[in-house]
Amino acid sequence: MSVTRRVGLVGYGSAGRSIHSRLLREAGLRVTHVVTRSPERSAAAREDWPGVTIVRSVGALLERAAILDLVVIASPTAEHAAQAHAVLEAGLPVVVDKPLATTTETARALARAAEGAGARLTVFQNRRWDPEQLTLQSVIASGELGVVHRFERRWERWRPEPQRRWKEQDLVGGGLLLDLGAHLVDSAIELFGAVVSVYAELRSITTPAEDDVFLALTHRSTDGGPGVISHLQASGITGAPGPRTRVLGDKGAYLVTSYEGEATPFSVLDETWVARGRDKDHEGWLVHGSDRVAVPRAPGGHQDFYRDVVRWLDEGAPPPVDPWDAVRTATVLDAARVSARESRVVTLGPATTG
Repeated sequence: MSVTRRVGLVGYGSAGRSIHSRLLREAGLRVTHVVTRSPERSAAAREDWPGVTIVRSVGALLERAAILDLVVIASPTAEHAAQAHAVLEAGLPVVVDKPLATTTETARALARAAEGAGARLTVFQNRRWDPEQLTLQSVIASGELGVVHRFERRWERWRPEPQRRWKEQDLVGGGLLLDLGAHLVDSAIELFGAVVSVYAELRSITTPAEDDVFLALTHRSTDGGPGVISHLQASGITGAPGPRTRVLGDKGAYLVTSYEGEATPFSVLDETWVARGRDKDHEGWLVHGSDRVAVPRAPGGHQDFYRDVVRWLDEGAPPPVDPWDAVRTATVLDAARVSARESRVVTLGPATTG
């Protein structure tokens, strides 16, 4: 890259500062403008990025569009669509944190607007670059699992005292379905393809927005047999979190016991392995009954998303995440709401599964 790309970052909370800001730096991009009204977050941005310009609105940011190369939207979910439309209309490329929008209709409108603006939109589905996801892709490609018939992934935590943030309070843009569910569904579709039916159970137990989510997805068959079934769970009130990932095939299983340091009874499998002096640089297990073999961790990480953004900006490479993938994810999330509300399986038509 011949010049350092200049980034306007919308929002400097937990996502903007702790995730996007760090990854942008690792990819060689520089945050020159931050949108925030918070004095505390303004001070944090100035500490992290000396010389940064603080503005109070997206409109004020776009008045400076001529000196920006990219805008990253890390604001509350309900604000994504309007802000992304404004950035596209200003002629700037934009990265939108997941989910792209709160509904399929608004996500589809954004994807169409991006096509009209020269495909200048991508979505921060960073969990595609998780070592866990990358390793699982390599395991499936190796054929060691045989024909996969079930995929399970859990994002379960024990937080009996919920945090008091918009994610827990906002009934439009908050809740675990849109937050963690967007990651879980995107991961399942990336691994096993289009979804043809959705069953969901959604509950709000300790917060106004959903804090307990279960999805059962049936994926379209690719070989004439039954499609893979994905069981996806997200919860903030699980006292005994289950194994993070379990993939079942007719030749074996792949198991990831825990995730990002979250406590789980199953992490003892990894702790025992390390205590015996074995290599700890593994990412899960190949399991056959009581037999298990550690799987080497695939290379890669979240920083690669923004490295792909650089190639997208500089070389005309495809966007790291096609916005139409986010539309397909939104379709599944919308169907989950219908399923939970009406206590039934929702079938998705060809127009929404392709």
